[in-house]
Amino acid sequence: MYLANLGVPALVAFAVCFFLLRGLLRGRLAATVMDQPNHRSLHAVPTPRIGGLGVLAGVLGGAMAILTLRGELSLSLWTLLLLLILLGGFCFVDDRRGLSAALRLPVHLAIAAVWVASSGKVGAGETANWFAVGGLVLALGWMMNLYNFMDGANGLAGGMAVFGFGAYGAAAGLTGEPVLAALACSVAAAALAFLFFNFDPARVFLGDVGSIPLGFLAGALGLWGWQDAVWPAWFPLLVFSPFIVDATVTLARRGVRGEKVWQAHHDHAYQRLVRSGWSHRRLALAAYLLMAGCAASALVLRFSAAAWVTVGLGVWAALYTALLFAVARHWRQKK
Repeated sequence: MYLANLGVPALVAFAVCFFLLRGLLRGRLAATVMDQPNHRSLHAVPTPRIGGLGVLAGVLGGAMAILTLRGELSLSLWTLLLLLILLGGFCFVDDRRGLSAALRLPVHLAIAAVWVASSGKVGAGETANWFAVGGLVLALGWMMNLYNFMDGANGLAGGMAVFGFGAYGAAAGLTGEPVLAALACSVAAAALAFLFFNFDPARVFLGDVGSIPLGFLAGALGLWGWQDAVWPAWFPLLVFSPFIVDATVTLARRGVRGEKVWQAHHDHAYQRLVRSGWSHRRLALAAYLLMAGCAASALVLRFSAAAWVTVGLGVWAALYTALLFAVARHWRQKK
């Protein structure tokens, strides 16, 4: 019965996303919401950016299955779904009209603030305070935007969702949190369905309607698990570190150089690899190895002694340092 409560929502999420996207790509909407190539793009052909609609529909379908199977009210889940719908609707308008950053950022932070405030605490067994709440709001807002920044190569953002939320689902399932586990597995399943259309050569992109809500879910579910003592604070950071490290280091590097960090660019490590000759397929497969390693090691360390956690996180810090230096060296040589 426990496996059914996890598997059924995931199957619903996969089916809803897969069949909705297949239908949308045959309709008019795909032709009206297009991602046009520009000097910062890694693609050369106009591509529909409606993939996020399928992912969101899949997640919502999986969530409805969870509520139906459990037959009881989950306030946290309902709050999350409401915020997800509001955020997705706003981002879809952004995809169609191109809203300004001055409008987008306050909305993202407002959504983040509602989710953080709704919990009434900052972590497992802790009482909220304004400093901690403000820090979590900024962190969740950054997670939304960094996921959007990292959504620029075929199969990359979808793959991160499969491995990242898959790790969430496994950890929550092993610690006896069925709602969180089923919801995380539903997100992973919807992302897997999206990859059927987005893996190189991509037929559809996520768009802001997909990438920003996925970033929100990565942060929101990470916070949910931390608050309910499903995992420690480092767990979601390690699981999604392939995106967090690249985006954060790139932003810091641009800030040190005095560049306008809020402007779009193509200086991320993954972008430099493609611009220096890597194919989208090669990048995605290499990234999947990194994502799988992060997810697997996070799960192992989650149930290990504190000393092993310190060693494991130190090894990952050293590995990321080496990888970033290797990419920078490769870029300078090709440039």
